[in-house]
Amino acid sequence: MSSSRVFVARLAGCAVFDPAGDRVGRVRDVLVVYRRTDAPRVVGLIVEVPGRRRVFLSIGRVMSMASGQVITTGLINLRRFEQRGGEVRVLAELVGRRVDFRDGSGTASIDDVAIIEAGPGEWVVDQLFLRKPRTVPTPFSKGHTVFARWSDVAEQAESGQPQSAEQLIAAYSDLLPADLATSLLELPEGRRNEVAEELPDERLADALEEMPETAQVQIISQLDDERAADVLDQMEPDDAADLIAQLPLLRGEHLLELMQPEEADDVRFLLSYDADTAGGLMTTEPIIVSADATVAEGLALIRRHELAPAIGAAICVTLPPYEPPTGRFLGMVHFQRMLRYPPHERLGTLLDRSVEPVTPETSAAEVSRRLASYDLVSLPVVDENHRLVGVVTIDDVLDYLLPDDWRSADTESDTVTPAGSVPRRRGATLRGPSARGASGRASDGQA
Repeated sequence: MSSSRVFVARLAGCAVFDPAGDRVGRVRDVLVVYRRTDAPRVVGLIVEVPGRRRVFLSIGRVMSMASGQVITTGLINLRRFEQRGGEVRVLAELVGRRVDFRDGSGTASIDDVAIIEAGPGEWVVDQLFLRKPRTVPTPFSKGHTVFARWSDVAEQAESGQPQSAEQLIAAYSDLLPADLATSLLELPEGRRNEVAEELPDERLADALEEMPETAQVQIISQLDDERAADVLDQMEPDDAADLIAQLPLLRGEHLLELMQPEEADDVRFLLSYDADTAGGLMTTEPIIVSADATVAEGLALIRRHELAPAIGAAICVTLPPYEPPTGRFLGMVHFQRMLRYPPHERLGTLLDRSVEPVTPETSAAEVSRRLASYDLVSLPVVDENHRLVGVVTIDDVLDYLLPDDWRSADTESDTVTPAGSVPRRRGATLRGPSARGASGRASDGQA
């Protein structure tokens, strides 16, 4: 991705292309969220697609923003854009705001905003293009312009104006998901619901994954169906499946219908297994490559910033297709082994054949025993045809083994036992097919 500075006013109207070079729309605005101390973070672009529909394009799906065009990684969600609390449109809301210089040198208004890539898939506000008023106004003067860092200015607020949504969310912006979940759980229920309404989908999803099921259900139950489906789309499939299994059957079915087809397929697949089995614990989104992939390609895949450490600890090698259920599972390659070989080495020659996969019906207790016995952080799960359907990671097993109240600092439990005396079972009426077809994920409603 290009690391050059991009001015939002110049970005507006730029064409958006998919990897094949087909134009899918035009940029109409940039969406940011405030943070407690640092400059606002870019969460995505507002793109106008044919039919004058405006949709949201996550910044993580943007490969390049340069030369008057935007290149995406692939599919765009065609659901109509709806602004969430805490989100700010740069052109529609930020440009034109008045600010005070922190050094006391006066005021100015924002004429344009520059964004820059701070890391892989992470863009932030870099500079503000400001217009300062003339000391002696004239009929044709518009004032002189200056550049400033976000930290150099403070936005003006009207006297008595209530705290804005973006300022509210900024207080939580730097918290890790587990700390955010703890902070939310410490709030009174009414206030917790207010904050949950204002949090961006991705942040709320991260927090829900770290909460007890009772708190998850309480929060998701007070969201409208469209918003709840958006949040579930952002959750890991296994966490979303656990949450949906706790909801009333009719609402669970309805939310699955509203979710993105590819995400709903994963969740339905996981709901077909009991929660205390490998199938119920696994994630359906491991890293999967062919035997001809190289060490360099494998290391590039595990460097992705959004990847959980347990998932990035090993790569699964299979025959095609390369989405669960895959072709025949060949083996795993651990990242430490990749570090010992040259970049051009084929991963098919580095397989660790000592790791025996489990089946979806394998008990959680047996999965835990194997992970502990062989010092593993993940374990492949294969079906009766030896096709890879997912992996069980150590964090999911720990979450299963620890007591329900493990997140509470004052818990009196000194023992570690599976949650609940009766094995957790997911709703049978929400069961999906035992596996999706080899054609891969559905793409209905996307372009």
